[in-house]
Amino acid sequence: MMTVIALTPIIAVLVFLVILRMPAMKAMPISLFVTAIIAYYFWNVPVVQLAAASVEGILIGLSILYIVFGAIFLLNTLQASGAIDTIRNSFLGLSNDRRVQVILIAWLFGAFIEGAAGFGTPAAIAAPLLVALGFPPLAAVVLALIADSSPVSFGAVGTPVIVGVQQGLQEGAELAPVAARFLADVTMTDFLRHLASQVMQIDVIVGTFMPLILILILTRFFGENRSWKEGLVMWRFAIFAGVSFTVPALIVATFIGPEFPAIIGGLSGLLCVLFALKRRWFLPEETWDFGKEETWNKEWFGTIAIDKSKKPVTLSLWLAWLPYVLLGFILVLTRLDVLPIKQWLLNWVIGWESILGTEISANFQPLYLPGTIFLLVVVLTFFMHRMKMASLKMAFSVSGKALIGTSITLFTAVPMVRIFINSGVNFAGLESMPVELAYQASAYLGDAWPFVAPFIGALGSFISGSATFSNMMFSLFQINVADQTGLSPMLVLGLQVLGANAGNMICVVNVVAAASVVGLVGKEGTIIRMTMLPMLYYAGFSGVIGLVLSYLL
Repeated sequence: MMTVIALTPIIAVLVFLVILRMPAMKAMPISLFVTAIIAYYFWNVPVVQLAAASVEGILIGLSILYIVFGAIFLLNTLQASGAIDTIRNSFLGLSNDRRVQVILIAWLFGAFIEGAAGFGTPAAIAAPLLVALGFPPLAAVVLALIADSSPVSFGAVGTPVIVGVQQGLQEGAELAPVAARFLADVTMTDFLRHLASQVMQIDVIVGTFMPLILILILTRFFGENRSWKEGLVMWRFAIFAGVSFTVPALIVATFIGPEFPAIIGGLSGLLCVLFALKRRWFLPEETWDFGKEETWNKEWFGTIAIDKSKKPVTLSLWLAWLPYVLLGFILVLTRLDVLPIKQWLLNWVIGWESILGTEISANFQPLYLPGTIFLLVVVLTFFMHRMKMASLKMAFSVSGKALIGTSITLFTAVPMVRIFINSGVNFAGLESMPVELAYQASAYLGDAWPFVAPFIGALGSFISGSATFSNMMFSLFQINVADQTGLSPMLVLGLQVLGANAGNMICVVNVVAAASVVGLVGKEGTIIRMTMLPMLYYAGFSGVIGLVLSYLL
């Protein structure tokens, strides 16, 4: 019974969001209410603890919302200035082969956007870009969602790791005891860098095959001949594209940390693949295209007509890319320990110590958050692209309106997760909910846990709508299972992060967002069914590698 009660946040979200198909902005408030009631009546958590955990969740939600707003505002600013159209038109002239186009736009450009913005933005950008190139809307959405997998670990400048895992390991203002024991001799910054490296050591194998899977899905389900073979002939180019992202991402994760692997991996991957494309390395002689549009399945079409023609180029390509280059450059400058900039930004702290007299505290450094860097780049873009103030105001307004539903979801989902994590203060004599669940998991699954761990992360992303939330919800649970079973906590947490990536492909919130921009609302079930197999590959292969590593460590 206690196990079922501890699973309340997960069950509630599954019921309201997945089974009853409520929108997230309705499902998450109800799930928060149910979780709070269960925690009070069955876990005997004091009201003041529930209130403090909720306030903590709102403050954490504010920091995430700040990042999301900055990312969306920059994107809308670039759309208003014509930079996005220039970037799109540049892709149009690179290759007529649809297999190449999906790697360039969905895999590599999508990886860069994930690293810079995160939170479902890559699929929402890549899908209409692919449709503008002539892809069926269903194919565009499915491929964009599958591609947004490996880079998710380091989305929005490392938010799933830096915010998700770090907050997930805390009980109140301090690290949970099991996490504190493991981090006794290492700083949180070093720990997160080691974790990022652990993630990429596995993903350099798993993620390298994702471009090939993208091409196989494309040719088998959307090609005129429904052929696996037409995809397999591209295996050398696909593997090269995979390595072009994963290897640089591994190097960056190992030596710098979780902020930049997706950004630098995406950019370096684009450069490598464009170099190979120019010299026609690894490419078959024949190009591949869809059949005539009149032969397409009716299910592939959306209800929104997207202009597929080339728009007049108003910006040079280098000027269109310059804001993203500046974003990466400034982020790197503000994250280097050898420069004083990082410490200056960290000195300004906003938060609430000992919320409502409890041991729960929440603090964040607004100047250090990527949201501030996004806003700075927006201002620079305004002058570099010689924009009109009316265009900037419109981008600001559109960005603000886009966050209404997101803010409601954030300010209820994160408090729910914090109640889940902070439930260790109770009158029932129980550990916190994730710890009690860990006891049960370790008792029943034991040494097989490395294979299971990624699927827990995937479940978290699926029900919460975010890899960051998944890591926040399950990191403490995962590290407790590792402690109970004698497994490497770093390995198990790495598998949690990878699983959260996998769940991003079938995440209801991302599916709805990507489907809506190309007019596929109502076809979310079809999209999820098509992304399910790649998700199972990604989580399952990660689990197999984790299982092997657990025996070697």
